[in-house]
Amino acid sequence: MTGISGPRAVRVQLVLAFLLLPLPVIASSCNSPDDGRDEKVTTWGSAEVTAELVEIRGKIQRDPLYNYAHVMKYRVLEVHRAEVGRDVIFVGHYNPYKPRPTVQDYNLDSMGEHVGGNLKKFRPGDIHRMALKVPIDEHFMGGVINKYFGGETGPIYWAVWTNRVINR
Repeated sequence: MTGISGPRAVRVQLVLAFLLLPLPVIASSCNSPDDGRDEKVTTWGSAEVTAELVEIRGKIQRDPLYNYAHVMKYRVLEVHRAEVGRDVIFVGHYNPYKPRPTVQDYNLDSMGEHVGGNLKKFRPGDIHRMALKVPIDEHFMGGVINKYFGGETGPIYWAVWTNRVINR
């Protein structure tokens, strides 16, 4: 530091060190991975996967008076529990226009499980860790919007719990 010497220079250096010290900690915490694991995603449902949301075919309906599931296409990245036996799966999400934390108290499942998670919005390209049940029609008796009919989808999974995976 040119022009500053003695005790004043030491004070300036201490202040700078104090201000800059948290930066590596903040930077490392911003990039830390969140694999979407929590108690519910790892125990609820009959299967658990981490998958990339590939496509949402059709428009997500925003009708607060109509409860439905919308089927979306996923590419499986990792299977944590059970077998899904496919690289691509189709998953029905309950009222997908609502953030998952706002639907978690709505009991839809005959086994007493709720629908929820930490996901705020469905966007293709995002990665989700999900607890699933199969087939959807054994676990959800409401309307299902499935724009993939007519093609080979295999079983349609019911999303019990959906968390967003960050920095995988």
